[in-house]
This record gives sequence, structure tokens and C-alpha cells, in this order.
Amino acid sequence: MLMIRPALPQEKDTLAEIGLSAWLKGIRPLVSAQVGAKIGASNPFLPFLQELGSRVLVAEIDGKPAGLGACERDDDTISDVWVAPAFEGRGVGSAVIGRLEADIAGRGYAEAHIHVAAANERALRLYRHLGYRELWREVLYDPILESNLEKIGLSKPL
Repeated sequence: MLMIRPALPQEKDTLAEIGLSAWLKGIRPLVSAQVGAKIGASNPFLPFLQELGSRVLVAEIDGKPAGLGACERDDDTISDVWVAPAFEGRGVGSAVIGRLEADIAGRGYAEAHIHVAAANERALRLYRHLGYRELWREVLYDPILESNLEKIGLSKPL
């Protein structure tokens, strides 16, 4: 059974590992070896989870954390959707996004926004499947990834 709930403080290490494993699969191939090693060693998901706490949503399947998502600034933009590779294709990403969209609508917004690396084809397919439409596409410098990446901004009416 798939369930969405707020993150618990005691699971930050588990969730950070989910975020990192999803990042290694989806984003790591897009950056330099040096940046990949640095992120792998530091796991930036830990401070992210500590800062956002229960504002991070967890997708759980049969009692096991399977993915996470967040709107980092509590606005209309979904900042993070990360699914553990072992749980891909089981509706985790769709469920997290659906709950984040409901939260966005509950804050009074009529549209949800999300950004994705253009080369992250799996995520892009999911967002399009869920009704997101491309608003813009451009090469942007990503300070965390220390590189320029082609990014796509998408939106969906709620």
C-alpha cells in the first residue's frame, strides 16, 4: 500500500540515502566526476532534510520509505521529487506530486511549477504524463552542481 505522510526526524538518514541514490541515478551522469564525487561524499540531502523537517513529504510502500518530495519555499514550485531506484515505476513519484499539488492549491495557487534537467528524460516524461507543459527551456548555471545545465520549466493548472 502506498501512503504519503510528513517526514519524521528519526528517518532523515534513510531519506537522505533515498535522495542521494535517486540523484546518483538521474543527475550524476550529467555532471563532472569531481562534482559527482563531492556530492556523493557530502550528501546535501542531509542539511535539506534537517532544514525542512516535516515539510518534506515521504512516500511509503508497505511501511518502507520509497521516495520524498517538497516545495522548499512553501510556494507554487515543487522543488524536489526523489524516488528510490528500487521503487521506480510503482506510482511513488505521481503520488508525491499529487499531494504536493494539493498542498499548492491549498495555499491558494492556481498553478504548480517544476524545473527539470532537460537530459533527465525519465522525470520529464513523468511530468508531461501528469499534465505539465513546458514554459521555458534554457541553459542555466547550477551552483550545487557547479555546471551549466539545460533546464526546462513546466507548469500545470490545478
